[in-house]
Amino acid sequence: MAGKVTNILIVGVGGQGTLLTSRILAQVAVQLGHDVKVSEIHGMAQRGGSVVSEVRYGEKIYSPIIKKGDADIILAFEKLEAARWLDYLKPGGMVIINNDRVDPLPVMSGKVKYPQDIDRRVAGLVERTLIVDASDIAVACGNVRAANVVLVGVLAAATGLPGDEVEKAIREMVPAKALEINIKAFKEGQKKYSNIA
Repeated sequence: MAGKVTNILIVGVGGQGTLLTSRILAQVAVQLGHDVKVSEIHGMAQRGGSVVSEVRYGEKIYSPIIKKGDADIILAFEKLEAARWLDYLKPGGMVIINNDRVDPLPVMSGKVKYPQDIDRRVAGLVERTLIVDASDIAVACGNVRAANVVLVGVLAAATGLPGDEVEKAIREMVPAKALEINIKAFKEGQKKYSNIA
């Protein structure tokens, strides 16, 4: 991996755990001896607005910003956000989409309709698209809020990130009261999608 830079764009809406996810992935990269840079953009996060995190790691990282066409992976916590950020994906990149719908304000106000089959349309454009029922898996683990860590498990399975290092980072970053459910959610995501690497 010498010289190689990995760019992960994490997109979602406020309250979905995108920022915790970026911190977990950054911690994993540090544990693996990489230089890491993280950038976080908070839209109107408290009101369900877009939240974007950029995680870049490799031998030497000079900027935290992922340019359009440079993301190796887009990790989308919501279907419309996956489509919104698609031009950041590099050719041959991978999109992992939580099969979740969160209506933005223009949809809630009735000004526009939520695009139908947006996840399927993304899959039609990007060969390496994985649509994950992360929220359902998280509910089965005990808390829908652990959907972000289910997605971390899928990402680890898809990219070959060592599970023990990811689990160590989760233990480092997640509060003790939520730790057991989050470890379970990570393992379920990793297990369910372990055949995709």
